Amino acid sequence: MAIREIPPEEIELKIRPYWDARYTKNLDKLSKPQYKIKEDLDIYLPTRDGTKICTDVFRPDVKGKKFPALIAWAPYGKSLESIRIPPLKADCAMFDHAVEAGELEYFVPRGYVYVIPDPRGIGKSEGEWDGFLGPKEQEDIYDLIEWVAQQPWCDGQVGMIGLSYFGIVQLLAAAQQPPHLKAIMPISVNDNAYFFFSPGGILQTYWYQYLLSFFPLNQQCRSYAERENPPEELKRKMKERWENDPDIQAMPYFLRVLTTWPPRFHPFLLDILLHPLDGDFWAARSSRANWHKIKVPAYLTSHWDVGQRLGTAFFPFMDSSMDVPKKVMMWGEYWSTLELPFRYYNDEYLRWYDYWVKGVDTGIMDEPPIKIFVRGVNKYRFENEWPLARTKWTKFYLRRAGRLLTEPEEKVDIIPDSMVHVPPMISNEIPSIRYTTTPFSAPFEVTGPIALHLYASIDAEDANFIAKLYDVPPVGEKQLLTAGYLKASHRTLIPQKSKPWLPVHDHTKEVPVKPGEINEYVIEFREQSIVFQPGHKIELELVTMDYHPYHKATWLKIDWIGPVPNAKEIHYKFYRDAKYQSHLLLPVIPETDPKLWLQPLS
Repeated sequence: MAIREIPPEEIELKIRPYWDARYTKNLDKLSKPQYKIKEDLDIYLPTRDGTKICTDVFRPDVKGKKFPALIAWAPYGKSLESIRIPPLKADCAMFDHAVEAGELEYFVPRGYVYVIPDPRGIGKSEGEWDGFLGPKEQEDIYDLIEWVAQQPWCDGQVGMIGLSYFGIVQLLAAAQQPPHLKAIMPISVNDNAYFFFSPGGILQTYWYQYLLSFFPLNQQCRSYAERENPPEELKRKMKERWENDPDIQAMPYFLRVLTTWPPRFHPFLLDILLHPLDGDFWAARSSRANWHKIKVPAYLTSHWDVGQRLGTAFFPFMDSSMDVPKKVMMWGEYWSTLELPFRYYNDEYLRWYDYWVKGVDTGIMDEPPIKIFVRGVNKYRFENEWPLARTKWTKFYLRRAGRLLTEPEEKVDIIPDSMVHVPPMISNEIPSIRYTTTPFSAPFEVTGPIALHLYASIDAEDANFIAKLYDVPPVGEKQLLTAGYLKASHRTLIPQKSKPWLPVHDHTKEVPVKPGEINEYVIEFREQSIVFQPGHKIELELVTMDYHPYHKATWLKIDWIGPVPNAKEIHYKFYRDAKYQSHLLLPVIPETDPKLWLQPLS
């Protein structure tokens, strides 16, 4: 479907809140909108195994000139990404989260070719889709990059572009080392595919609906499990999966997947269900094992997430094995700022790619390597390392009467706090225990990774631990900042990789809990940056379920359940005395050099 020509002034981003007057330079040399858009639709190109994938190419309408190309890759269907619709906010009834390839009408007039393919098995492409971030898909991106570089309209330089899946796949593509890939700029970074689907070892039900409805498959596809296992062996694995897990037994949505034969009702969820532990299956879909293979500059961008699903841009930034020019930028709260097609980063993309593929010194590499949006004051700031060197790691201890204090308890053998989980088959009530600081008398900044060290016992062999952090204002509703998850049987830490502020758990095995035994559960939260204003409080909430409210008439409820809830009644006890010092470890920032704050363009 053809796109409508859009006057450049309609899609100009008038305010560039992330540009600094000290570093932004040569604006007169930035690519200017000067070309009309020429469409080449439904071009078929062969991959290394002969399967042809179908792609759309949007390029400057001028003869005899070559341009760098940007590839937007995700299995959402290429035609959807080029239909011109106005940017829609997330709360709009017409919002479609799959429209994440970016705004080609911004880049093509500025001298970039925009390439949007249908991956194999999607839309008009041949073959069978390899599943979420599959190894074959990664090889196909390599082949597409090299094909694009050889075309008469390309100058041999290729980058990648896009949000969410379009961003996550970029590190995987770069690890394939296609010779003509010159730089990447993923918006949304995920380093760990296992954690993406099962943060803390707890499977998220969100993926049931997402995987079932987002991908326009052009044929019935098989799961990895069906391709790799003889039929009888697969039947055995499917049966054992639901027979041995009472939480799965209680989920009719999952039982439908695990009892359908042939197993093609929901093949990609089947793969998730059959791989409840970390291992080779997830490593093949995770960039973390291959950062050392990435040889191109990477601008890692994301946002302060309320949960753990999306992962973090800071892990590859901190990893020394990825020895390339690297930058990180974190923008503000996701849902309140999101609009699709995504345009917020258009100008930053232009500075990045004009620098790396057009040779324009935009000043982008003169900036400090980290640029973060600090909530609470709602301004951008530069930093040079992560975590920040000036961090004052501060323990806020869980205390009696729901208090969260910097002073530890002096007494021992204090009666623990108690909470009983009742499975949702019996009640939808979510039990919770809250711990709250006193109101702050001055601005109080928390920037960096966060961890909860929780001493607890349960009367079962396994249970879900869910912790949530809130900003509580003196007036109005509290704001959820982030949440952490940990399955009790996944509590084992990897000592050589863990730090007090960053626990790394061994998710390759389950270690049942001895009922009644007191264990330390170290729960990871995704990093945050926020200034709590005077009068505000920090609240820590411990819950056993985390489903979203939904109307009782809603038929398909699984999209709202969140972490798969435990199917049996469980009694929790939380200890917080002088012997068992449960505490929230916060990265407190006592001061900041005024020069680090971004100085906006006039």
